[in-house]
Amino acid sequence: LNPTGQADAYSPYSSYSSHAGNIFLISPELLFNEDLLTEDDLKAAYVTEGARVDFKAVEQNKNSLLNKAWNNFNAKDSILRSQFNQFCQKEAFWLDDYALYSVLKQLNNNQPWYTWPNEFKFRDQTALSDFTKQHANELEKIKWLQYIFSKQWQALKAYCNQLNIKLFGDLPFYISYDSVDVWANPEIFSLNENLELKSVCGVPPDYFNESGQRWGMPVFEWNKLKATNYDWWIKRIRKNLEWYDLLRLDHFRAFAAYWEIPAEEKTAVNGKWVNGPGSDFFEVLKTEFEKLPFVAEDLGDIDENVYTLRNNFNLPGMKVLQFAFGDDMPQSAYAPHHHAPNYFVYTGTHDNNTTLGWYRNDADALVHQQLKKYMSIKITEENINKVLIKTAFSSVCKTAIIPIQDWLNLDESSRMNTPAGNGDNWTWRLTNQQLANIPKKKIKKWTLLYDRD
Repeated sequence: LNPTGQADAYSPYSSYSSHAGNIFLISPELLFNEDLLTEDDLKAAYVTEGARVDFKAVEQNKNSLLNKAWNNFNAKDSILRSQFNQFCQKEAFWLDDYALYSVLKQLNNNQPWYTWPNEFKFRDQTALSDFTKQHANELEKIKWLQYIFSKQWQALKAYCNQLNIKLFGDLPFYISYDSVDVWANPEIFSLNENLELKSVCGVPPDYFNESGQRWGMPVFEWNKLKATNYDWWIKRIRKNLEWYDLLRLDHFRAFAAYWEIPAEEKTAVNGKWVNGPGSDFFEVLKTEFEKLPFVAEDLGDIDENVYTLRNNFNLPGMKVLQFAFGDDMPQSAYAPHHHAPNYFVYTGTHDNNTTLGWYRNDADALVHQQLKKYMSIKITEENINKVLIKTAFSSVCKTAIIPIQDWLNLDESSRMNTPAGNGDNWTWRLTNQQLANIPKKKIKKWTLLYDRD
């Protein structure tokens, strides 16, 4: 739900704020319901939906509507005003810096903070105080948009929870270099005295990329975080648990050890493993939260220390069926006969092809043969989704997650993301027509058949 930008190809794993919401998810219809937009405003802004999101067009369209709503809000003595003021007070610990960062970025041609004039780059307090006075209206607008996002999302979450629907969020491990978090808290990131990157994050060569993945975000200074009792992380997790009922901790293995790459390196090959905060961090979390509502993303290059950390805190792990049917199938941890209750099972994740696309393009003849052996039936493009979905549902894993693309039998053109790829990532859109075609009866039938509630 965090904001994304063009510089990072709108990836939700490269946000520029760990606390702010993405204002382009704000519903214009709900603004209409609050008399902040007119029916004519909605009609004039309507665009025909496509299979892919045009983020530039979305920004232009939504900004026009949000500007109108903001002006209408200021023109009336609304009950929202009091609620807005309360929101600003409650969220000031991150909201003030976020508003400053957003307006400064706009006035600096959208350039990253580390290229701004020194008084702003290094956060001279006199300069920031003067700027706050000079740009009070622009700063208030940024805060108001966050208030509206929060108000709408909390209403949606409350509605879902009333229906016994839980929202499962995803917490990216790292945050972008060009982010309000790094600008406002440079001491907890791997930067030199001039606030330039010293080392960045990524993963070594793996299944997805022979050069590894150089993500480019700064790694954390965990010793300095520990000295603050992990304050930045605690606040970040608390904010996310206001949005979600459950969180997947992306790149969980980095809590045990992470791949650190010198900033001058162009690939991830010449990195090294560095110990993460380990159990000390999760012991602190246990004192801050009544329970640990987390799922560990334990995929990729995993060692025993990662499994030990996960198990010591009883965190569910992940099983991905697309990984199960290679030449190591009998021993594969992803094969259904090695599943265990404290896991979430997936046909594939957002980083995988759709199951149909995987079967067509990624699974080789050996995988096709292994599938046939394991399932004892002929596997084809026509039945691969049914077979893998039913396999996930029949697993002993306590939760089964099926990407909507697999329920709809969509091919590789509907893939969400290709890791380390430069393709059309993060733009796939679920259309209203597809939404109408979701096989509700089949979902209900299989849910009951396999006793999944």
